[in-house]
Amino acid sequence: MSSPESPITIDVGGTTVSGVFAGPDGAFATLVVAHGAGAGMDHPFLSGFTRALNGLGVATLRFNFPYREAGKKFPDRPPAAIAAWRAAMDAAASRSGGQPLWAAGKSFGGRMASMAVAEGMPAAGLVYLGYPLHPPGKPEKLRDEHLYGLTLPMLFLQGTRDTFATPELLEAVAARIGPSATVQWCEDGDHSFAVAGVKRGADETGASLAPAVAEFLKTRGGTAGNPLP
Repeated sequence: MSSPESPITIDVGGTTVSGVFAGPDGAFATLVVAHGAGAGMDHPFLSGFTRALNGLGVATLRFNFPYREAGKKFPDRPPAAIAAWRAAMDAAASRSGGQPLWAAGKSFGGRMASMAVAEGMPAAGLVYLGYPLHPPGKPEKLRDEHLYGLTLPMLFLQGTRDTFATPELLEAVAARIGPSATVQWCEDGDHSFAVAGVKRGADETGASLAPAVAEFLKTRGGTAGNPLP
């Protein structure tokens, strides 16, 4: 099951960003995917991830944040990133065929998705590909306060060697969130999910995460575009 990718343009408050949509026949969910701070939507990790999901029956839309579209290196501030998230979700909703609409992101992209949901953006659930819980070496600076008000399903996919999320701290955060939060560890994976001693391309690494995400969407899916209780 697969579908060709279609480039799209997304309006974000009068400016435009690029996106890529792929909707396989019979898709059971749509996942919108945002990139991390240091790479755009066409990074092999994200394209490998979304294409593998398409093969598993999940429609996908990946998009650029405005700063990346403009060729800048420093990420957008939350208000601009959240506006981009809302616009991307609207673009996906118009193409999803009424299927549940989920939000996902690599690092910065996932964190901005959670902040957008905390501010009212509808989503069936959230998928974090390496949540940046704290800066490397600074576990006291947690980025977690907005997570505790969220009750929709959340999947934290995280490498055990990820310097952006000490395992003990992330497990404690998930426990405090409650049963809606699920943590799945990539043994020996770093923030990019590269595993020590395993040679594979970024596209293969991204694709390796797709089965766990597809299964989570299938088992925890709700109604189209709406948070679950």
